[in-house]
Amino acid sequence: MNLTSKFRKILLFVTVTVLAGKSFGAEKPEKSVYDYTLVDLGGREVSLTAYKGKVLVIVNLASQSIFHEQNAMLEELQKTYKDQGLVVLGIPSNDFGAQEPGTDGEVQRMYTDQHLMFPVFARVSVRGKDEAPLYAFLTGDKKVATSGDVHWSYTKFVVDRTGKVVARFEPHILPNAPEVRVTIEDVLAGKFKPPARKQDEEKDAGGQENMAR
Repeated sequence: MNLTSKFRKILLFVTVTVLAGKSFGAEKPEKSVYDYTLVDLGGREVSLTAYKGKVLVIVNLASQSIFHEQNAMLEELQKTYKDQGLVVLGIPSNDFGAQEPGTDGEVQRMYTDQHLMFPVFARVSVRGKDEAPLYAFLTGDKKVATSGDVHWSYTKFVVDRTGKVVARFEPHILPNAPEVRVTIEDVLAGKFKPPARKQDEEKDAGGQENMAR
């Protein structure tokens, strides 16, 4: 075997090894809401890829909650921004004060009879050991400002057109509050700037501390 042939074999081996290393070492793509599914009121599994390219407001509902009057405000939100690409997704849960009682079938029939203007899905748990995978995603990234367990019904998560969680509003903040509308309008327009990631805030704080010394 001549030197040229040997060199070609060595070069081929090195190239294959490098490419294989890149393949195995490649980072997995970040998860988005499109990796998850819900069950609709008819019992059919729905992939959230059905809402790709939309801006979503995901809210956990409870018919006996003191906040249940927000349903009308959520409908108004859906009506106002629907043509711009907004979809409100309602997800009943019985995690807080047993305020969504009854069997799954009874809950489904109740919301079907209400004919809300936005999609409502089957009841799930939004925290604890039975937490739905979607909610584990919505609340699980500890480096962002939207993380942390859901504390009560009518917690609202805003998801941008790429499937990333960009804002969160607690139950006492009404869907028609100015800060909610401004956030939704900015996300729809593609100009919303999410709060700094928690690790970035820590770096900034550390930098400022060093400068002060």
